[in-house]
Amino acid sequence: MDYVAVARALIPWHDAQQRDLPWRDAPAGTRDPYRVWVSEIMAQQTRVETVIAYYLRWIERFPTVADLAAADLQEVLKLWAGLGYYARARNLHAAAQQVMREHGGRIPDDAASLRRLPGIGDYTAGAILSLAYNRPAPILDGNVKRVLSRLADVATPLDQDATLRRLWGLARAVVEAAPAGYAGTVNEALMELGATVCTPTDPRCLLCPLAAHCRTAALGVQRERPVVRPKPRTPHYDVTAGVIWEAEPFASRLLIAQRPAEGMLGGLWEFPGGKLEAHDADLAACLRREIAEELGVTIAVGPRVTTVRHAYTHFRITLHVFHARYLDGEPQPLGCADWRWVDLAQLHDFPFPVTDQKVIRVLHETASAARAPRATARGVP
Repeated sequence: MDYVAVARALIPWHDAQQRDLPWRDAPAGTRDPYRVWVSEIMAQQTRVETVIAYYLRWIERFPTVADLAAADLQEVLKLWAGLGYYARARNLHAAAQQVMREHGGRIPDDAASLRRLPGIGDYTAGAILSLAYNRPAPILDGNVKRVLSRLADVATPLDQDATLRRLWGLARAVVEAAPAGYAGTVNEALMELGATVCTPTDPRCLLCPLAAHCRTAALGVQRERPVVRPKPRTPHYDVTAGVIWEAEPFASRLLIAQRPAEGMLGGLWEFPGGKLEAHDADLAACLRREIAEELGVTIAVGPRVTTVRHAYTHFRITLHVFHARYLDGEPQPLGCADWRWVDLAQLHDFPFPVTDQKVIRVLHETASAARAPRATARGVP
């Protein structure tokens, strides 16, 4: 492959075709490394269209790495709520504090120092180095993997270590072949090409600036690359959650719990509960058991609030949510990090995952409907 020709073909295409995105506020290679870092972390496993609004809110609240480092983690998680993969937010916060502590507030411009920051791996380090500092560092996200797999006709599965090593080598060869001062542009063009032209199911080869260099296009097998093994069947779990009222529903406080800092949805708050087990007699029994194990209290399970279906990366859940009444016991953080009695209006002050946000909306809708005056026939009281 003529890497120099590939790199040179990407530059004018990039200048003519790149999308107008808020983090592209300067030419590639000259951007604020903090904004590059935030945008790249947000875009991991997330559609760009979804990221834009979160990015704008984030930069408005935390315009610098110093602002992020000084923030309370709960505020950070609250601003991230709904974007998913919450370890990204925790790592951003921890890394910002490390940058302030060890680097005087300046984001490092060398790969070794960047990779020592929480949440920064080879890809994010390469993005920061090339897009902010114009260093010829390779990047390899899902889009770039697809472009390079087709360009070089890589016929081995993407999840093989040997395949990834080969793709990293190709990515490095292309960016190092870029003309001086264009490393960031070439890397961004590879990502943009995969996002807009060299797409997963319907590559637009007639519009591709690399069509003349693409081996799979010449062989007519571009739709067969990259090679991806079939995914295993996604497991499903039934999960219960309790809206636990201190006394009467909507007329008293309710009990919420904070998830442990480490692990899935770490640090977020939720309506407590857990997964239905084979030995549970029914959903109500499951919820009583989970609340006893998690908080050390006993409850009476009442009517259903709502049912929420949600898909995570590796599994799906059906969340069965019930009103419940607190009966006995002093709440303790047995299976959670913390707990609080709060009013319904206070729920908006806490970071909740998407599933629980849907429950909160139902609770507010129910409360509003109960407060609304009842309509009468023809306006007669």
